[in-house]
Amino acid sequence: MAVTDKFLRSTRNQLYPQQAWYCIGLFIFIIAIFQWISFFHSKFAGRRQTSNASDPEHASDHRRHAFSWRRIPLGLVNAYRVISFRWTLEFGKSYTLNMAEVFVTVAYIVFLFVWTFINTTDLESHELDISYWCNRSGMLASSQFPLITALGTKNNIVSLITGISYDKFFKLNYAHRMMSRVAFVLLWVHVGGEVVRRAPFQPYLTQPWLLWGLVSMVASTILCIVSLRPVRAQAYELFFYVHFAMVSIFLIGAYIHTQDSDVAFWIYPCFVIWGLDRLIRTLRLVVFNHSYFGFRSGSTMDATAELLSDDFVRLRFHRPSHFHWTPGQTAYLIMPSVSRLPFEAHPFTIASFDSALFDVPKEQNEKYAEMSLAEGNLGSSAPFWKELVFFINVREGFTARLKDAALKGDKLKVFVDGPYGPSPDLGSYDTSVLIAGGSGVSYTLPVLLDTIERVRNGESRCRRVVFIWSIRSVDHIHWIEDVLIRALRLVPPSLSISIHIHVTNTPATIETSPRSYGRTDDVKPVRDDSRSEVVELQDGKVMETSNDSLFAIESVKLAHQRADLQAILRDEVAAATGRMSVSVCGSQSITRSVRGALRFPVSSPLSVANGGPSVTLHIESFGYA
Repeated sequence: MAVTDKFLRSTRNQLYPQQAWYCIGLFIFIIAIFQWISFFHSKFAGRRQTSNASDPEHASDHRRHAFSWRRIPLGLVNAYRVISFRWTLEFGKSYTLNMAEVFVTVAYIVFLFVWTFINTTDLESHELDISYWCNRSGMLASSQFPLITALGTKNNIVSLITGISYDKFFKLNYAHRMMSRVAFVLLWVHVGGEVVRRAPFQPYLTQPWLLWGLVSMVASTILCIVSLRPVRAQAYELFFYVHFAMVSIFLIGAYIHTQDSDVAFWIYPCFVIWGLDRLIRTLRLVVFNHSYFGFRSGSTMDATAELLSDDFVRLRFHRPSHFHWTPGQTAYLIMPSVSRLPFEAHPFTIASFDSALFDVPKEQNEKYAEMSLAEGNLGSSAPFWKELVFFINVREGFTARLKDAALKGDKLKVFVDGPYGPSPDLGSYDTSVLIAGGSGVSYTLPVLLDTIERVRNGESRCRRVVFIWSIRSVDHIHWIEDVLIRALRLVPPSLSISIHIHVTNTPATIETSPRSYGRTDDVKPVRDDSRSEVVELQDGKVMETSNDSLFAIESVKLAHQRADLQAILRDEVAAATGRMSVSVCGSQSITRSVRGALRFPVSSPLSVANGGPSVTLHIESFGYA
């Protein structure tokens, strides 16, 4: 009888982790199918003519309020988007889970625990026999280690298959943390079962397999504690160092603990996955930073750190000739003189634009002659495509030391690893709303420039762009003022652009001056006959502007108040037809406002069926998700 029980336990312990992988693999495959269908649909829709009235998603304006049964499926898709990604659970002021993340989390927990405790009745009819579920819980947890490791790397097969990056949209790093914590609980179920099952436990304490198992669990416990959001947010560098050390100890201990059993089959692939990711990242570092490694003589990518305000630093350095990126992508920066560890990498969104949008010779386009956009007179906009530019929010640790370096004015050696993440494809949308808070403009500004360029080249169907930027001080406008002026003068007649800049703190009076982006001695005045005027803000304070100022352009509005995002988005949805994209990069308060504004009834199936726009929301979050 005991032999039969042992056989059943062994068979199920081998079978159930494999079944778990089949189910998870099927789920990833389904997600990949939907992602690629969405991708190709966007590509296909982007090539279709705007006048194609046969497409219910691109119905013409005169049918805006005409109910159509053909639009019901599109309305249901919109309802799915609202329920899955705009209905949320909020924890305090800084953490939010959307319903898609809640569903995946609950389903994953239920799935693993059901597989742990199902069929645990022995041949003598003892239910929940500890000998059945004790080792099974450990094996199921171990079987998740390769996937958990892969989800924690920047170059992984899940991103390749699904098109979902490590830190975008439904964040793979959230799945990485969630799965790690579920596996952690299962491991403690395994430990608790072993303690009870092998009581008295003391005789086993001299055996290496057990000691290494305990060491592995201690490392896992420390890792879970330091990975909690409050710790990551307040002491990210502590988390960074402890994470690396504890993961190494945990995997080594787990391998020694299981090396005499079949469980080791799930452990050693973790080292291969992690090593492959590091190899790829090292090769990218060598390729994009070869001048540092002696492969070619010439200038290195020494960076200039400029203190824009007490809270923001701008980092600029020469773009490698073969380094290309698309709007919205990030790069990992390694600065040995700033970091505590030589190869400590930090991710930042690339604020510059990999394009020659502004490189328009005067003879080719006479109406832009006054702007002197040819390469010989780029003025202060040059960094936006001739350099890599980052706007960095100063906090503690690494960014605080970067601020100190900016104050000293020292050149900084920078290694760049990237780019990472997908770029939003807005070519198939009729209306795009771009919302940013503070340094979130690093994301929305390149997207705006890309949209203008693609419309000019006939590669986008976009007809309207709304650009909203919330900043603490009116002085922050100088970060991008010159670039916006030049970009707005290149907007084709078919594209309507509305720019709203909201200053949330007490404004300072700023004087008329050339835009401050770049070195001031490189800036040349655009016109010699500039005249100034006074703009009065809502609280009675004034700001002097000139006729070449950003605020002299009719489509640019300045308000000294918080943006009423719900009202703005409600009005834009009411006026729009076809497809509408809303992209937001900012704080939790901004993203929560946007999500709330795009729920029912503003973005409802009935609204879509009546000719309203199908709204897609893309959120780029601040902080440590």
